[in-house]
Amino acid sequence: MIPEIHQLVRSGHDVLVIPRSPRGNIIHGHELVALAQREALCSSKVLRAAAASTLSAPGQTSAAVRPLLQSRSLAVAVKNLTIVPKALWLAGVAARWNADHIHCHWAGTTATMAMLASQLSGIPWSLTAHRWDIVENNLLATKVRSASFVRFISEDGLRMAQALGIGFTDNVRVLHMGVPVPARVQRRSPGPRPVVLCPARLVEVKGHRFLLEAWQILQRRGWDAELWLAGQGELRPQLERQSETLGLAASVKFLGAVAHSELLKMYEDGAVTAVILASIDLGNGLHEGVPVALIEAMSYGIPVVATPTGGTAELVCPGSGLLVPPAEPVALADAIQSLLEDAGLRQQLGESGRQHVLEDWDIVGVAAQLVREFETARQTGARVLEYA
Repeated sequence: MIPEIHQLVRSGHDVLVIPRSPRGNIIHGHELVALAQREALCSSKVLRAAAASTLSAPGQTSAAVRPLLQSRSLAVAVKNLTIVPKALWLAGVAARWNADHIHCHWAGTTATMAMLASQLSGIPWSLTAHRWDIVENNLLATKVRSASFVRFISEDGLRMAQALGIGFTDNVRVLHMGVPVPARVQRRSPGPRPVVLCPARLVEVKGHRFLLEAWQILQRRGWDAELWLAGQGELRPQLERQSETLGLAASVKFLGAVAHSELLKMYEDGAVTAVILASIDLGNGLHEGVPVALIEAMSYGIPVVATPTGGTAELVCPGSGLLVPPAEPVALADAIQSLLEDAGLRQQLGESGRQHVLEDWDIVGVAAQLVREFETARQTGARVLEYA
């Protein structure tokens, strides 16, 4: 979301960022604090504003809240009702700020809040649905009917939503998440020891255990290369033990959480030979969307290997990268080896992958299309309230 907000601001639009539940340390986007209005979910200010709003328009408030009782389960209904005070507060903030549009990311309770705020303020709203929030199905069909438009970040996500009953409505769009594409990429020769990077949280869906098995196969074939795992997660102790058991300690590095700027610097400096995601499908919608980690690597002309889970195949298509079946270490090892041994293939896939990103995932074009949607919803679109 951060590049999207930056691009909206660069394009001359005013953006106010309001987190649903501001808490914890800021890891990325420190510079956006100046654009944010941070208020706890149930702060005294929020509760006072909610009480005043309810007393001033009890009928309108009741009508807006009543559909939440139709949530698919008691647990979901309770989650939705918990955010009602902040939704009432948000309606007032948006009105006082003279927002032209309210846009939220995530179709769960953040969208519930944006929908209520829109109904109470009269300001049109829209949402970006990602992946897990589609699976949650928190009044998804109701939100699609209410929103001026609903953006899905992948065709796969749209198919999931349609399977959940949103229908084939004319206000749904597939608009990818974009990344800043560097103006030029300097070609650098790899170091004496090629580096294969996997930038992903250490969680089951990312398939690291299969990547480590593939790496053992490559080691046995005699390849002298390094595998860097950039990311933190619950599986780190287990994966470190697996690496030790497979005899990979000398060639596998666990980098932990890597700052986004440092990751991009690796790409810019030519430190990375290839980027790999060995993601798997856990069922029930637990799979990749369109991985931004791959989009960013491809934007720097770095060849990628991935699995066709979720929406990944929309990004890594024939000629722009290599796709292998999930959970198949031998196939993964073969694909990585093909890149390590063939500089021409690395260059070809790097260039075509970068061109593919320029055409469909460049943040400049993505943000421009998003603004057109805002302006269609309200013909005076210059002030956007982003709700995350």
